[in-house]
Amino acid sequence: MHQIKIFDTTLRDGSQGAGVSFSAEDKLKIASALDNFGISYIEGGWPGSNPKDEEFFKLIKIKKIKLKNSKLVAFTSTRKPKTNIKNDNNIKKVIESGVNVVTVFGKSWDMHVKYALKTTKQENLKMIFDTIKFFKSNNFEVIYDAEHYFDGYIHNKKYAFETISKAIQAGADYVCLCETNGGVLPEYIEKTVKETIKEFPDVKFGIHAHNDCECAVANSIIAVRAGCSMVQGTVNGIGERCGNANLCSIIPSLQLKGKYHCVPVKNLKNITELSRYVDEIANLVPVPSMAYVGSAAFAHKAGVHVSAVEKKSQTYEHINPKHVGNKRRILVSDLSGKSNIISKADELAIDLEKQSGNFKGIIDVVKNKENAGYQYENADGSLFILTKKVENKYKNFFTLKSYRVSVEKNKDGSIVSEATVKLDVNGKEEHTVAEGEGPVNALDKCLRKALIKFYPEIKNVLLTDFKVRVINSDANTAAKVRVLIETKDKKQSWGTIGVSENIIDACWQALSDSVEYKLLKK
Repeated sequence: MHQIKIFDTTLRDGSQGAGVSFSAEDKLKIASALDNFGISYIEGGWPGSNPKDEEFFKLIKIKKIKLKNSKLVAFTSTRKPKTNIKNDNNIKKVIESGVNVVTVFGKSWDMHVKYALKTTKQENLKMIFDTIKFFKSNNFEVIYDAEHYFDGYIHNKKYAFETISKAIQAGADYVCLCETNGGVLPEYIEKTVKETIKEFPDVKFGIHAHNDCECAVANSIIAVRAGCSMVQGTVNGIGERCGNANLCSIIPSLQLKGKYHCVPVKNLKNITELSRYVDEIANLVPVPSMAYVGSAAFAHKAGVHVSAVEKKSQTYEHINPKHVGNKRRILVSDLSGKSNIISKADELAIDLEKQSGNFKGIIDVVKNKENAGYQYENADGSLFILTKKVENKYKNFFTLKSYRVSVEKNKDGSIVSEATVKLDVNGKEEHTVAEGEGPVNALDKCLRKALIKFYPEIKNVLLTDFKVRVINSDANTAAKVRVLIETKDKKQSWGTIGVSENIIDACWQALSDSVEYKLLKK
């Protein structure tokens, strides 16, 4: 198997994505996760450009953090035009960072030399040579990022080659060809990489692609096939504009399909966990449809598909989900058939009498509910309860007699929500009152307060997510709303749903289902 060095730039390029802001401590956590996963190089940031990146490198030294599998890299530019390299602050900050590997980016496109650097082409060549030579004389491993290389190649191939030649003469260990604007298609990437390698046959090349044409993953893979032995990218493809090449797609594609070695084989099953961990720290909502690691990557909804995949997984799954730490999901909806219900029942550990004829009853109820606005794809808890009711195996743990919610705004601007709930629990009336941060929180507290002395196991049940969506927006303020709640205990998490023209009632449905699911499972 051919070894491909994976160069992660989540902490630097990824932090430039819209809505992404890592603290120095966040960056330490992600660096640790990348190191454990087996990434070859981790680009920590640009210590000369901002205080946060400087702090990250300082913390690495102060806490004496030693990476087990990865090399830590600092990023910087070539020296400024017509200056002494020893006086360049960016260069000084890299030296002070304490790393042994540096990425130096320089201009390959003569348009950038003229308009961005506002210098001559010859001076740009000297800047590339001087900077790399300086770091090599200080015993650094140097990765040269040839910025805008493919655009530069299109407009002035001779000069683009000259910039590469200067980097090689200065001693660059890797030359990474950057498709910085993200506008070049795979066919041209392949042609350019092959011609560049032919011109410099003894050089180790890498690829750094952006995703402005949705081709960053394809461009990275085809560059490897054309001869590159390093791939730069970010976890989940986060980055400026449309993002960077997504390592969560590239690594499994190369390793499972291309027979390249990127990370230790045993670690590949952790890539889904890595993807979700980075999203959590970045405070980003995971993309369900993301290849390999998305929650919908191996989700099946159509009855025909479910029937086939249950018989032979390869019919609708290109790999075994377990290879990347993901799992198959069977979705139950108005498109469901018998196979969906059987498979979902097995997944949820529902003991259905498979010859009872209740499958049609369950499917009919689901379809009618979905027509009324319910959606069970992410509401396994409510689906479990519905199935139990159709099977006549449902146990009633409590019955709602009434609830009332009030919201009061005080003179000081504070808002107080109060809920009152009356329940029948095992023949006893429970009447509770609770205040909360909002009406949902107040209802949740009230429900738990009424039940906990009867069912102490709900003490460890926590509401972790809450989503509201308007279903028929054309009805304006009379529209139905769908409420989805995610709940967890120490062992698992589950989703429940409520639908109503009244948002409070929809919340109550989802809340009560979340508790009933816990009690039914027990």
